[in-house]
Amino acid sequence: MDHQPQVYTSPQLSRLDLQNQQIPQPPQGLERLNWLGPGFIWMLSAAGSGELLFTPRIAALYGYALLWALLAAVILKWFINREVGRFTVCTGATILEGFKQLPGFKNWAVWLILVPQFAVAISTVAGLAGAAATALILVTGGTVQLWTIIIILVTAAIVFLGQYDVVEKISSLIGIARTLAIVTAALLVFPNIRELASGLVPQIPPNVQYQEVLPWLGFMLAGAAGMMWYSYWVEARGYGATALQQEEPIDVKQLDSEQQQRLRGWVKLMTFSNTLAVIGALLAALAFLILGAQLLRPKGIVPEENQVAETLGNLLGNIWGSFGFWFMIAIVFITFCSTTLSVQDGFGRMFADGTRILLQGFGIREGRWTNEKFLRKFYIVFLLAALPIAVYLFFGTPVALLQTAGAIEAAHIPVVAGLTLFLNYRM
Repeated sequence: MDHQPQVYTSPQLSRLDLQNQQIPQPPQGLERLNWLGPGFIWMLSAAGSGELLFTPRIAALYGYALLWALLAAVILKWFINREVGRFTVCTGATILEGFKQLPGFKNWAVWLILVPQFAVAISTVAGLAGAAATALILVTGGTVQLWTIIIILVTAAIVFLGQYDVVEKISSLIGIARTLAIVTAALLVFPNIRELASGLVPQIPPNVQYQEVLPWLGFMLAGAAGMMWYSYWVEARGYGATALQQEEPIDVKQLDSEQQQRLRGWVKLMTFSNTLAVIGALLAALAFLILGAQLLRPKGIVPEENQVAETLGNLLGNIWGSFGFWFMIAIVFITFCSTTLSVQDGFGRMFADGTRILLQGFGIREGRWTNEKFLRKFYIVFLLAALPIAVYLFFGTPVALLQTAGAIEAAHIPVVAGLTLFLNYRM
């Protein structure tokens, strides 16, 4: 916590209330490892689109020429992720609650965030599930359409019925195992250092296809939506002031010096978690870039639509033979499915929170349509299950769907970044 807020005062909490409701002590030592879940969920939400699909495509098309852009995106998103998390840790409120406080037309920033993300949510879930299905049909047979529907319904049911800790545990285990496997494979085909270093020089490849590059950068490390989900996962885990369970951002000036010092400890823990997650996602991205450049580019192979899993299977199949091929197919299936899970969880929380804020802006403060639990389940069923199924059955092109969502994310990242920096600047 670098500065004390200057503007946020919750009508629900007086100075006496805040002194009676103590910020919990931040965990110390090895106990800190039990609080890294939000970072692991965020890391996994980045894996299924940016790293696993688009990074090998970019490497197959351009080799290491855009390595500099990858690193720039990672640095930017580490910084913005930390700012999003810092707001939630210090005020106890979600980032959308913060955007609600910005001056101007009521809730203008919330509208600016939510409207484009409806299209992103539907396209992302449909594309991820469709990509996962391309792995499943290699094992079971059947049609991509049938397995896409089943995957969407199963992951939506898990999020609908489950709790945050279930998603956290699944994400943590899968994220660690996948990163270790992919990094190991990349080390076996590691390129010449000079060849890799050439990508650190900013350059635009000849005949660059921006319809490929923009979705890649948009989805790199979870995209605009993923940065906002981090706020919800930090809140769900109970970091810092979120333990006070207040809807409105608290005024940190009303806290005594001891509680402010506790918040600083929570910010350090959040920063540590965010840093580990970004490092893990960066290692995975670099590994997929190396595998794509070393194994796919020489053969002119690019992951396409319903051959996504089979093409990516060649990444490890060329190293470890049949075992490597099927091991990669398993990674593709598990990663795309678990990413679908985290995406549905993140979007469900964000849209529920945003809808409640907008309805309260219209004076509607009671009833089930302002109940976040009801709204979250409503969005999971209709926006994150029914509509993605309908969209996939109509288009049937997982890569194109993810490219569409990624392009919107690329345009939306500066908006989220700018609003977050402006919000925290006012603190």
